[in-house]
Amino acid sequence: MAELVPNWIPALDGVDAKLTAGGRVADLGCGLGSSAVLIAQAYPRTTVVGSDYHAESIERAHKKAAEAGVGDRVGFEVATAQTFTGTGYDLVTMFDALHDMGDPLGAARRVRDALAPDGTWLLVEPYAADNVEDNFNPVGRLYYAGSTFLCVPNGLSQPGGYVLGAQAGAAAIGELVTEAGFSRFRCAAQTAFNLVYEIRP
Repeated sequence: MAELVPNWIPALDGVDAKLTAGGRVADLGCGLGSSAVLIAQAYPRTTVVGSDYHAESIERAHKKAAEAGVGDRVGFEVATAQTFTGTGYDLVTMFDALHDMGDPLGAARRVRDALAPDGTWLLVEPYAADNVEDNFNPVGRLYYAGSTFLCVPNGLSQPGGYVLGAQAGAAAIGELVTEAGFSRFRCAAQTAFNLVYEIRP
């Protein structure tokens, strides 16, 4: 998350200016609320709604936002990426979550419906090349192991039947978001561990 405010948001076309002026953000799969709080602290005119299917995490996220002094601008709800509420968002964020879902296409379609016409989906996923052999490096080997034992079984255990599989690269993500109705997709930034995608209607 250290890259979020100084690097990832500024890498998105026009998003930093929107949030500075006062925008609306949905943070999907927010967990304990760290990313939602970071965004609210960096952009005092922006409101954030975080969602996660895990009720105990949402309870702790409420406390974290209150302790950080941003509870008046950060709300949370128990919901999945397919059922979160609201529309007209300037930014929807999702960090290392899409590849764990049993219905990533349903989630992408819901994000599309929730965005303002000029909104942006900031999607952060594990670093992966499209060709398997290009992932034969220490990070790729670690991620394939984690995906095989955690991510893929988790996705298969959920309703949906559209698991992205082990180490989905840009081609697989691009195909999915195009099917969901998005027209613009690019890799806006990257680290040794993550690819940061900018996705627009």
